[in-house]
Amino acid sequence: MERSADVLLSDGTTAHLRRIRPEDAPAIVDFHSRMSDRTRYLRYFSPYPRIPERDLHRFVNVDHRDREAFVTVADGRITAVGRYERLGPDSPEAEVAFVVEDALQGRGIGSVLLEHLADAAREHGITRFVAEVLPENSGMLRVFGDTGYQVQRRYADGVVHLGFPIEPTEKSREVQESREHVTEARSIARLLAPRGIAVYGASATGHGIGAHILGNLRDGGYTGAIVPVHPSAERVAGLTAYRMASEAGVPIDLALIAVPADRVAEAGRDAARAGAGGAVVVSAGFAETGPEGGAQQRGLIEAARAAGLRVVGPSSFGIANTDPGVRLNATLSPRLPIAGRVGFFSQSGALGVALLAEADRRGLGLSSFVSAGNRADVSGNDLLQYWQDDPGTDVVLLYLETFGNPRKFARLARRMSRIKPVVAVASATRPPGLAGDTPGPDAHAVTALFARSGVIRVDTVQELFDVGMILAHQPLPTGRRVAVVGNSSALAELAVVACRSAGLLVADGYPHDTGPDAGAHDLADALADAAVDDRVDALLVVFAPPVPGRHADEDADFAAALASVALAGEKPTVATMVFGQAPPRVPGYPSVEEAVRALSRVADYADWLRRPPGVLPELSGVDPVAAETAEDPAGLLAAYGIPVVPAMQVTDEDAAVDAAAEVGYPVALKAAGGSLRHRIDLGAVRLTLAGEEGVRAAYRELAGDFGPDVLVQTMVPPGVACVVEMVEDPAFGPVIGFGLGGVASELLGDLAWRAAPLTDRAAEALVDEPRAAPLLHGYRGSTPVDRAALIDLLLRVGRLADEHPRVRSLTLNPVLARPDGWTVLHAAVEFGDPGARPDTGPRRLRRV
Repeated sequence: MERSADVLLSDGTTAHLRRIRPEDAPAIVDFHSRMSDRTRYLRYFSPYPRIPERDLHRFVNVDHRDREAFVTVADGRITAVGRYERLGPDSPEAEVAFVVEDALQGRGIGSVLLEHLADAAREHGITRFVAEVLPENSGMLRVFGDTGYQVQRRYADGVVHLGFPIEPTEKSREVQESREHVTEARSIARLLAPRGIAVYGASATGHGIGAHILGNLRDGGYTGAIVPVHPSAERVAGLTAYRMASEAGVPIDLALIAVPADRVAEAGRDAARAGAGGAVVVSAGFAETGPEGGAQQRGLIEAARAAGLRVVGPSSFGIANTDPGVRLNATLSPRLPIAGRVGFFSQSGALGVALLAEADRRGLGLSSFVSAGNRADVSGNDLLQYWQDDPGTDVVLLYLETFGNPRKFARLARRMSRIKPVVAVASATRPPGLAGDTPGPDAHAVTALFARSGVIRVDTVQELFDVGMILAHQPLPTGRRVAVVGNSSALAELAVVACRSAGLLVADGYPHDTGPDAGAHDLADALADAAVDDRVDALLVVFAPPVPGRHADEDADFAAALASVALAGEKPTVATMVFGQAPPRVPGYPSVEEAVRALSRVADYADWLRRPPGVLPELSGVDPVAAETAEDPAGLLAAYGIPVVPAMQVTDEDAAVDAAAEVGYPVALKAAGGSLRHRIDLGAVRLTLAGEEGVRAAYRELAGDFGPDVLVQTMVPPGVACVVEMVEDPAFGPVIGFGLGGVASELLGDLAWRAAPLTDRAAEALVDEPRAAPLLHGYRGSTPVDRAALIDLLLRVGRLADEHPRVRSLTLNPVLARPDGWTVLHAAVEFGDPGARPDTGPRRLRRV
């Protein structure tokens, strides 16, 4: 396994972590020379002023099994070393130690090293770390104590002896994810609230993209220092220019780069030398141009991370922060929307100007905006981490084209959506070939998957703003009952039909038609009554032009009447006004259907919030270690308490008889083809064969119709045929599907889906959601199946999918559900590269 990674430190800067190499000897000597006397003493328990040649050789030469060592590298220098050494041949224990350069202590390097060392040690059978720490080394004791592991301490001979198992626990995962959240949020905060900005590529003539973005930054009233960097000009855009950013003598946190592609990396390095923590690369000419540009992009990100920089872009439209204390317009748009409380992430740079213009037109106030462009580094996941704790952001809008780390997105989205609503334009299609030939969720199911993670998925940018307007300006509904109020019976009838189609309920006593000649006061009274009606959870106002002859200023009166109720009540209000415009902060839509669709999305989200999140229950009889080494489906599933009824494949009549005797009569014979083995309707299955003659006759018939490959399996009690699947989805990583078996269910796509791992509530919902689920619950007098046993089966499959990335797809078909439990008759598993699934193992930035 590759043991290198770019990692984020607690201050939001980056470092590169890799295995130590023999050629690192001079760099280790240099690293040692930079340590203070105190750091050397705390690490080695002695002054240790120089590294003897024999020790140096041992330090840099390790076998990567019993002895392992990692270094972190920043700006070309080794900044930390962490190592473990097994205590004896094949011992399950190893001693661990690390040391960090004085200037970088307190930035979380120790905890990152420990995570990677533990991951490497577990791969070679080491289950426990021990360490010896001087009592005065409070920093190191804190690193070990804050891991989330069960650390045992013992004081003897003037030293604190520590020991702890290194198998991940729920607590250690929580600690790791909490640190990840903090580091990623801080790296983005430094981009969006920089003390100073260096601008590269702004021409002295005022022409070009660089000059344009510099002008927007200056004219937007940015409150920090602006430092144009130019090779020859003395002044750019009226500002003093410098040859290098460090010459300005002011703190630089961010670089805006609009130079040709082959000069971008050097601009980033110059900014890093001035102290910058990130760069927004507007320049194009990278991965979007083809393989050569892709290679140049990889080189850019490698150079940036080595220099400690996060990168937005390349081909970014820019970033913005409307906070009055920052006033950052580092975009290509001369005008930003009004300040507000909506965070907006766009993967597309080309759409940036259109997205900002639409937000401005609708009066949707933004807190911050990031255009990721090629998304070579900073992604939507990073922004979710930042916006979760940002006090200036209440709603998050995402425009996503692809998912770089789908599993992490699903995890962050579930957590974030409990705190703040997330609306996403994202693909509902599943690219072919992700998990062999196993079909995955269709577009409808993917939309449902988003909803079950709390994300409001929409199909278009228009819908993104439609929903965002409600979330930004209106309260969430407490239910799905809608009061339709207006002056047009035709529009009201359209609204009723639209509500029913969208799963909303028209409240009792509605629609309320004020009549075409009603005035503004009549409308206000009707709305006020609906706003306090206990039968109503949300208001939909439909308004057509008033009858001819009204005063010209009547439009404003109607808008004021609507605003007086919509902005003062506790129920969300949306409006369709065929004439005029809805008042500010009242979501207005050109058609009834658009208003209802947006309100329905918000109601779905409010329903999700009201449901408890569920827990991951303990499961008995689970052996992840045995599953990791299993090479066949039966062994893998058995390690998670899922037995599969054995089946023997035969190719002639005598072998079928022998197999029947071995598995035990009565038996079933099935055509072995994957699409045939359950097709009773096609005659591909013969059941309840009690003797040799029956087996011979059945084999001859099956072989004649479907070929010589036949499965022989002992008979089990009958039950309701079900299907359980696991596939890798591009937006959620591993997802679990459940439905009832049969051609009709396959034709209708009657499978429900949830992201792994499954909580108890998610597993319960999976069992009950398919349209054919009543067959499990005693339909037309049949005996109900053991629902709890089916839920337990799904929990086990969900846990297996979550814990074993090498499992790329899994199918249990059929599963016979009965009143006394279930039986799995067939299992198919596709194994693959475990490295293909991100968001597992120790912390690391997404690979370049």
